[in-house]
Amino acid sequence: MSDLVTIRNVRKDYRRGSEVVEVLHSIQLDIRQGEFVALMGPSGSGKSTLLNLIGGLDNPTDGEIRIDGERIDELSSNQLAHWRSENVGFVFQFYNLMPTLTAQRNVELPLLLTNLSAAERRQRAAVALQLVGLADRAKHKPNELSGGQQQRVSIARAIVSDPKLLICDEPTGDLDRQSAEDVLNLLNELNRQHGKTILMVTHDPKAAEHASRVVHLDKGELVDDGQPS
Repeated sequence: MSDLVTIRNVRKDYRRGSEVVEVLHSIQLDIRQGEFVALMGPSGSGKSTLLNLIGGLDNPTDGEIRIDGERIDELSSNQLAHWRSENVGFVFQFYNLMPTLTAQRNVELPLLLTNLSAAERRQRAAVALQLVGLADRAKHKPNELSGGQQQRVSIARAIVSDPKLLICDEPTGDLDRQSAEDVLNLLNELNRQHGKTILMVTHDPKAAEHASRVVHLDKGELVDDGQPS
């Protein structure tokens, strides 16, 4: 498999008043097409910062980030927004569903940025909900769904545009153990049966066991890339 994500010498600084804080130091990382990678490390190690850089939500201070061969660190804000909408699906810890919309309408939201007709958007959302096992909950609003079901709706929303990369930030952090296991099994299915490349930040070693490779960050440095030595 070829590399989907290639990171070279990436540094990220933040400014706090007159102080410059270096959050990531000289990160080198490759993620192959079709891999399921778990990113672990203590709080403050830079996991979410790295996730945001790979997902095009932020730009590095220095270094190169290539996704499927494209230098996303060189894109403007508008170009990056367009690139994200076509290439990345995001799953967050707290679902971020619109409370007044049904599951179906929540899943359709990313498609509003496309040229698809209303009928095509409905069809794609229906397929995504079927894929996550919630076809029978399409007309339910978030408050009528369990936490695990809400997270599966958010996963359906993340995959409805058929992204190259699925980025998950603590996707099981707000779920009970059984619901977490169901969500992780769904991610495994998307990875193994549908070929989705997944990068998941987690604090949970049991969640990380579902990944094909575990990468460790500590104090802004990659201390283990999960590759055989």
